[in-house]
Amino acid sequence: MTAVLLTAFALLIPGGAEAASPGAAVPSGSWPYPNGDLANTRDATGSVISSANVSDLKQAWSFTLTGKGATSVAGEGALSSAPIVVNGVAYIQDQESNVYALDFATGKLKWEYRLNQPLKSGPGPNGVAIANGTVFGASPTTVFALKAATGHPDWIDRHLLKSGEGTFGIQPQVADGRVYLGSQYGSGPGGGVLLGLSASTGKLLWKFNTVVGPEKGVKALGLGSGGAWETPLVGADGSVTFGIGNPYQSAATAIKYPSKDLYSDSEVNLSAATGKLRWYYQGVPDDFYDHDMQASPIAADVNGLPAVIGGGKLGYVYAMNAETGALIWKTPVGAHDGHDNDSLKALEHRSKLKAPYTYLPGALGGMLTNMALAGNSIYVVTIDLPFRIKSLSTVLGVPAGPEDGEIEALSLSTGKVEWDTKVSDMPLGAATVSGNLVFTTLFHGTLIALNSTTGAIVYRHQLPTSTNAPLAIAGNTVLVPLGALQTSKAKARGRPQLVAYTVP
Repeated sequence: MTAVLLTAFALLIPGGAEAASPGAAVPSGSWPYPNGDLANTRDATGSVISSANVSDLKQAWSFTLTGKGATSVAGEGALSSAPIVVNGVAYIQDQESNVYALDFATGKLKWEYRLNQPLKSGPGPNGVAIANGTVFGASPTTVFALKAATGHPDWIDRHLLKSGEGTFGIQPQVADGRVYLGSQYGSGPGGGVLLGLSASTGKLLWKFNTVVGPEKGVKALGLGSGGAWETPLVGADGSVTFGIGNPYQSAATAIKYPSKDLYSDSEVNLSAATGKLRWYYQGVPDDFYDHDMQASPIAADVNGLPAVIGGGKLGYVYAMNAETGALIWKTPVGAHDGHDNDSLKALEHRSKLKAPYTYLPGALGGMLTNMALAGNSIYVVTIDLPFRIKSLSTVLGVPAGPEDGEIEALSLSTGKVEWDTKVSDMPLGAATVSGNLVFTTLFHGTLIALNSTTGAIVYRHQLPTSTNAPLAIAGNTVLVPLGALQTSKAKARGRPQLVAYTVP
């Protein structure tokens, strides 16, 4: 998964909660999982925010990271993970792997767990999970469990990843006494790894390699193959499903050494207890466009059939049979310019590509952030930014167009597009549903809400600075992580912060 390049930033020192807007309500409610619930629906059950009161949103508080480096963050920004809200406390992790626990009503810091370890190999998103009074998270090289009340460590495991297996940056999921997470960026055969750990001890229960096979194409893969980027889906059937990233190879390599590169660009469904493969579905074989299938899978019911909804930067949404992985339907989302089958042609020795050229979806997507599901509709945010390939021997192209995007609704039953709303900036806040609204954020600092039936934008709010982190909605509150991003369009206007907006 490639996002805007992450640059290192200096130590961030936590600041404090800033004053609320006059008349702002006290935040209340919960968002207990990275995507709201174990099904990853991002549907804010219990939220009171709707089209009837969204215009009344006011800032209740903001928690600001201060110190040298907080205003010089580029790329992904200091905060890129989804907040968690449980029992009146909001938890968030920054890009240096530090964890903060805040009083949800006031934004005041309760405790912090400082590691000061910048991500070494990618844009995160980082983030924590909460279960049974314990906070679970990772640094690039460790996995840890903290007491939710105090931040004191219960256990720390420093020996889970071997050389070549990448580093951590995923927001984990915890269920049934197990912690599920994966590494980003494996190196060559074996790729990244998916892991199941004991939640009580941190003991490794199983590992699963994301790139396997004897083919020359697999042997040729280098750093970057088969990472897992977003929170997996823990199913009621005893399975866990991960969305897997691309093999990170150039067109020249893919053409010279054609291989499916399993299980890159795939949904991988494993036994949650043993890590054994149950099924997989590969969206793109032999990919050389950085077209991950990385989004958090969603548990759904499609016409009475248990299903898994997946997708990612390749610009497609897939509905798959939850028991077998068989495709039910697939739908293209966002803009496509005719290069969708280039990797398949390379695999079949039919490629006639010549550089330079542009392709769309580009290396940022398609769908870079997670979907939402509410009722019979799936909500998707996409990026319509073409990338230009100057040489077939380069792994990545460069941005070559406007930073536009779309928000779309699809029928869960058929995959048919119900509405499609275009925006003039990249929507990166993930799709999040509250009542009859779909929320997301735009990269350069706008919070928007759309009517979930029509797609009409019914609310806009200018944020203090840019953002590309998933938001959360808890009760009467929209919780938005902000970074201090510097881009071609906008210089940083403020420090990284977590902001709570409430309705009465």
